[in-house]
Amino acid sequence: MTTPAGATTTPAADGRQRVDLAITGMTCASCAARIEKRLNKLDGVAATVNFASEHAAVAFDPDQVRVADLIDAVEAAGYGAALPEAVTDEDPARPYRVRLLVAVVLTVPLVVFAWVDAARPPGWQWASLVLATPVVAYAGWPFHRAAATNARHGVATMDTLISVGTLAAWTWSTVVVLGGLTTSIYFDTAGAITALILLGRYLEARAKRRSGAAIRALLELGAKEAHLLRDGQEVLVPVEALTVGDRFVVRPGEKVATDGVVTSGTSAIDQSMLTGESVPVEVGPGDAVAGATVNTSGRLVVEATRVGSATALAQIARLVAEAQAGKAPVQRLADRISAVFVPIVMGVSALTLVGWLVVGGAATTAAFTAAVAVIVIACPCALGLATPTAIMVGTGRGAQLGIVIKGPEVLEQTRQVTTVVLDKTGTLTEGAMAVSAVVPADGVDEAELLRLAAGAEDASEHPIARAIAAAGRERLGELPAVESFTARAGLGVEAVVDGHGVVIGRPGLLADRGVSLPARLTAEADRLEAAGSTVVGVAWDGEARGLVAVADRVKPTSRQAVADLRALGLTPVLLTGDNERTARAVAAEVGIDRVLADVLPGEKAAEVARLQAAGEVVAMVGDGVNDAPALARADLGLAIGTGADVAIEASDITLVAGDLRTAADAIRLSRRTLRTIEGNLFWAFGYNVVAVPLAVAGVVNPIVAAAAMAFSSVFVVTNSLRLRRFRPGQVAR
Repeated sequence: MTTPAGATTTPAADGRQRVDLAITGMTCASCAARIEKRLNKLDGVAATVNFASEHAAVAFDPDQVRVADLIDAVEAAGYGAALPEAVTDEDPARPYRVRLLVAVVLTVPLVVFAWVDAARPPGWQWASLVLATPVVAYAGWPFHRAAATNARHGVATMDTLISVGTLAAWTWSTVVVLGGLTTSIYFDTAGAITALILLGRYLEARAKRRSGAAIRALLELGAKEAHLLRDGQEVLVPVEALTVGDRFVVRPGEKVATDGVVTSGTSAIDQSMLTGESVPVEVGPGDAVAGATVNTSGRLVVEATRVGSATALAQIARLVAEAQAGKAPVQRLADRISAVFVPIVMGVSALTLVGWLVVGGAATTAAFTAAVAVIVIACPCALGLATPTAIMVGTGRGAQLGIVIKGPEVLEQTRQVTTVVLDKTGTLTEGAMAVSAVVPADGVDEAELLRLAAGAEDASEHPIARAIAAAGRERLGELPAVESFTARAGLGVEAVVDGHGVVIGRPGLLADRGVSLPARLTAEADRLEAAGSTVVGVAWDGEARGLVAVADRVKPTSRQAVADLRALGLTPVLLTGDNERTARAVAAEVGIDRVLADVLPGEKAAEVARLQAAGEVVAMVGDGVNDAPALARADLGLAIGTGADVAIEASDITLVAGDLRTAADAIRLSRRTLRTIEGNLFWAFGYNVVAVPLAVAGVVNPIVAAAAMAFSSVFVVTNSLRLRRFRPGQVAR
């Protein structure tokens, strides 16, 4: 058996292949549990079926099973499966519209006949039979069809309950009318149950579509066409035709076709769809741009670096989809209950009928009413929807804000975190060195000091040298030519600039050349280093001429970010390879008390482990390759999205914007999503705990039961939709 054409698979974490299947025919959580069980019986398969999104995430061993085998297994269980389209505009509520309209129009007179004596025409029982039959047979057909399919496979689902309840009411009433018996009829019950359940399914389908709107919106954001440069001419091509290395033009107002690097032009790029940040970012030659972002002003020429499924947009969409397909630990109990719920309800209904007839000695009509009410009021759907709808909405809202939550288990982890470990470079700071101070010696012009220092450093590739050269070029324009140049590894450089023998570097290098710093410069160097700067001395023609201080600037948002983390009850810890003085200066600036400095890259994970051994539940925030082991070791890893890909892969949450403030927002959103799940489950469990005994006792009639059952599912979904209103920094701790 061959894999169906167009089947795209991706590697799973354990080396197996992964594929998503669109599932059709599911009507309740029991259906999802049944499909999941059937798929997991296949050799080498690990599957999760999401009732809310109607998708199955399947990891499989291609040597043991193929995609076609997975589809066959789903179909053998009585449902449909197919490879999903990248984007679908089909409205899941559409199949219910006409049937719902028929049910409502015909059920209204049924209810009037049953409850208003004055409105009953002669032969109203026969009229009720005529009105109820199309409601039960046509409007309720999806329930009967699903129940029959499930019965052929020896299982019962929510559709079984609905079908049995409505058919029982209709059959009983038909026998009474045709037989001319003088007892109660329940055509109104059969019609009202069908209409109310259809209304609930219709509203539920609409709400479920809204819950998945964020991921669909992400997928629809990409550009459809690109202006490809071919032999100096622009050629309009589909974006799918682009390959790595192609150059394309992006005009003002257009979307960037795919990830790439700007080769010419300058502009401001609106990245809000990826990062959640509304302020456009200035870009020029050499700067990276992401596909689907919007060029707001100038004309750009971009060279494609990633296309198709490798782009940032596609990766974010994939991560969000995987998170939505997963199951949080809190859902497992609901799944187990849903799997056995329907048979239990059928048994309770039968015992109710027998109990009312035998034990209570009640009339047949009262016993029948109570038994039907038990069947109708039970609702495993709410249990099945409680977790996945909240995850879908929460992770989707996070993606809109530049927060990518990789899996539902992450939600649980955010609640226990007590300590957040923060990397310094690129996380709290900009990650790029810049000149913070130029201090000339007495009688030396500051501009001349910077000019000669920058000229000498311009030939070096060291980060400090590049920062000094960039500052000189920015402030003074063209730098003087270097006549000779020698780099002293770990110490500094020597060069001849404008006829002057320039020495720039650590005090030790200057001392080796017989140059000592005056007391004023020495004191100033100590002050600057205490403030977190790296200081180099500058000398020429055998005399000390001044100091240049270089620092990795703290991001302007870092102090607020640390305050936000503290407000969540977390203890911030600075973890860095920098020296103690520099680390403490940065920590003091952003409001961190605890500092772990002079930590080698390979020791960061060990430091996280030591904190865990001391009883802390640790979240780690970092961006570099050397942070990846620590991110993986932490209980919760948050990667700055502007950092290295390996760090992002090792993390649990990715902060796409690179703004540390979103770390607190990510934890708040995760915790709120978890609270929503727990609230949904409390309602779903509580509803059944209260409703079923009331139905057994005869307190609730079948029509009220149908309304309550429909409301239960709709309530769970709409409660989850409240997460769409999440605003950064505005959620209660």
